[in-house]
Amino acid sequence: MIERKSAWRLTLAVAACVMLPALAPAAEPLAVHILYLEQKIDRPPTLSNLDPVPADLGVQGARLGIIDSNTTGKFLKLTFDLTEVIAGPGEDIAAKAETQLSGFDLAIVDAPAKALLALADLPEAKGKLLFDAGSPDEALREADCRANVLHTLPTRSMLTDALVQFLVKKQWKQIYLLAGGKDGDKAYASALESSAAKFGAQIVGRKDWATDADVRRTAAEEVPLATQASSYDVVAIADESDQFGNSIAFNTWLSRATVGTHGLVPTGWSPVVEAWGAAQLQGRFKAIAKRPMRDVDFAAWLAVRVISEAVLRTGKAGAANVREFALSPKLLLSAFKGRGLSFRPWNGQVREPIHLVTPGAQIALAPIEGYLHQRTDLDTLGPDQPETKCKAFGAPQ
Repeated sequence: MIERKSAWRLTLAVAACVMLPALAPAAEPLAVHILYLEQKIDRPPTLSNLDPVPADLGVQGARLGIIDSNTTGKFLKLTFDLTEVIAGPGEDIAAKAETQLSGFDLAIVDAPAKALLALADLPEAKGKLLFDAGSPDEALREADCRANVLHTLPTRSMLTDALVQFLVKKQWKQIYLLAGGKDGDKAYASALESSAAKFGAQIVGRKDWATDADVRRTAAEEVPLATQASSYDVVAIADESDQFGNSIAFNTWLSRATVGTHGLVPTGWSPVVEAWGAAQLQGRFKAIAKRPMRDVDFAAWLAVRVISEAVLRTGKAGAANVREFALSPKLLLSAFKGRGLSFRPWNGQVREPIHLVTPGAQIALAPIEGYLHQRTDLDTLGPDQPETKCKAFGAPQ
């Protein structure tokens, strides 16, 4: 028994050494400077004060990424630092960032799509590399893509594809859709309809929720009427602005599960994720932020880790070097998701598994088993290469 344990430990040690990436030590000490740009927005008041949007959403993930990168980098004479530029609601983030961008090659951006495009199109951004950690808009990866922007936040279509894969696997193919009136709600609903068509589910009914009233007082009367139909397997909610989604469960005409932005939720990250060492990442984040890690935090952390991985592996910084490495097959980033992450070379979107969660547990991880792809099953989430409208990246090699 003792000999078996020793052999097992030796095997693990050898495996660990084999799995370590080849790191390229810098000839001289190298400092990597990263700019964090955030455009604050006026959010509509939500009906629940139990889970407010943190004021430091996103930037705390970038800060943790810097800490993690410096932990590894110090052995190779590499240091990483973060400069934060925050624009308040109504301020012009592009105007505020013009002078800052001239001094940085690399930036992480948490901003709405319009603001992100304004930043990417600045003359000062030419030859730089921006990481989108805050906008799930499909157009940024498709018709409005930019060669100097990579994306670490999942698109809405990646989220809804993951959700519908799960529903079809469970044979819950008939979907009744409740959609809010905000732009994000409409975009989520549209993505869900496309995902249903893609994977063989059916939208059997739809109700657009247009009231601005406090639904908590009238849910028992309004929700059954809004979901009245002869048959459906689930009620899907498209309420990114959190105006009515929390009041739908247990009030539907038929006793069915709720999914989408509320109920069973597809997301790039959640505080309930614990497998593959994620509990350790969650703990380190909570220690510095004093709150749980959210999807935008994870996307910002991931952007910093992509930058540091490129520098650690090549021994060189600079936007061109980081971009080339990120879009190459050499990047297979470990990110506590059970899979190595990489970027789609045709539009700069990170490939990543999507968590399907409730407030208390992870229920599944997509891609769901059985959904195959000739390259990687991660490309079953979101538009595939033949479907892309992005021209800025050219034809992948």
